[in-house]
Amino acid sequence: MQISDGFMLSIDDHVATLRINRPGKRNAMTAAMWRALPGVLAPLAVDPAVRVLVLTGAGGTFCSGADISEIAGLSEAGDDTRLTVTAERALAEFPKPVIAMIEGFCVGGGCQLALACDLRFAAEDSRFGITPAKLGLVYPPSSTRRLVDLVGPSTAKLLLYSAELIDAGRALRTGLVDEVLASAELSERVYGLARILAGRSQLTLAAAKEIVEGRADEARFHAWQKAARDEVPEGVAAFLERRPPRFTWSP
Repeated sequence: MQISDGFMLSIDDHVATLRINRPGKRNAMTAAMWRALPGVLAPLAVDPAVRVLVLTGAGGTFCSGADISEIAGLSEAGDDTRLTVTAERALAEFPKPVIAMIEGFCVGGGCQLALACDLRFAAEDSRFGITPAKLGLVYPPSSTRRLVDLVGPSTAKLLLYSAELIDAGRALRTGLVDEVLASAELSERVYGLARILAGRSQLTLAAAKEIVEGRADEARFHAWQKAARDEVPEGVAAFLERRPPRFTWSP
């Protein structure tokens, strides 16, 4: 269903699919879309029916970046970085696993969104680029740090300096994406994994996300351990009884 201009949402078997929906513009993100994204994500973050989020694009393209026709005006007003970083942060801090399912172009702001996801799965014909140098923009520190964490400083500089597009194979070799698949296999792989994650302990996944990203201090870790006391008996019982666990914790 259409939930906001430029986005469509569906939920099936605890997996939510958020689709960027401007196929006529290669899913370029307008200012209104950047502004709307945190509000789109907020109710999904607390919805117990949602355990995993898949972010993708309509029409065979993930996202070609910010809408170029708006960039000059936004930059003059100082809104370009603020809007994209706020949206990026909302996606990165989403408390449940987020998988980017990438087809076609994943460029500029599209890469910002993909890098803010936990995992990135790409079709073999997809293309990637970090392109602020073509427009005279300064890539935000948070986005740059995520890029460096994934691909290392040298490759990050090459992508930022050159603004060249790279293919999926090179993106995989550099660590920009986690897996590359044939287009016909991409959806099956992503949703197969999403269903597996939806059946895991949501407590474990939420805690792992915070810890891996360095957002959990010692007090938070002990709070997670305390909450786990109610999860572990079910996990052990399910293992011994050779059945799927029925975990009950939710954020």
